[in-house]
Amino acid sequence: MTTTTVPHTRYSRLNINRIGLWLFILSESGIFIALLAVRFYLEGTSRPEALNQTLGLIITAILLLSSLTAYRAETAIAQGDQAGFLRNTLATLILGLVFLAGVGIEWSQAFREFPPQSGFGRVFFAMTGMHAFHVLTGLILFGLLYFNGRRGAYSAESHWGVEAIVKYWHFVDVVWVFFYPALYLLS
Repeated sequence: MTTTTVPHTRYSRLNINRIGLWLFILSESGIFIALLAVRFYLEGTSRPEALNQTLGLIITAILLLSSLTAYRAETAIAQGDQAGFLRNTLATLILGLVFLAGVGIEWSQAFREFPPQSGFGRVFFAMTGMHAFHVLTGLILFGLLYFNGRRGAYSAESHWGVEAIVKYWHFVDVVWVFFYPALYLLS
């Protein structure tokens, strides 16, 4: 019996990594789709008047801006621009933290106006809480990127970690693009 082994080149490993990332994102999408379905099943299109739409719009703009800085970080390292990579990674970290702070402010107001025991409160806290958890996870990953980037771990030739984390961040942002109107704009 003859066994043939297929050598794993860096290129084939990179393709396998990319497929794995997309499968992970697809599986995570199911969680967020279920939350959206629950929102409409339990509450229809109603929302409380007390929901702070201005704050919701501000934190949405901040999160979308963080997606731009994440993209710029990935582009910078792909071009070998270490300083641009570090600057944009740090900007993404800061914007993500500001987004989470905004969610914290929104939660403190929401606890008074529609507590978690209320119908909309259950939906609101489940959706924003799950999303905030994913943002926090992304921020931890960006912190690792920044730390490793300062040590010179990424280059134009080798930056899969940057690519993967930025794609994850874009996924988290796209989820918010669906959550924001479902929570803040419908009435």
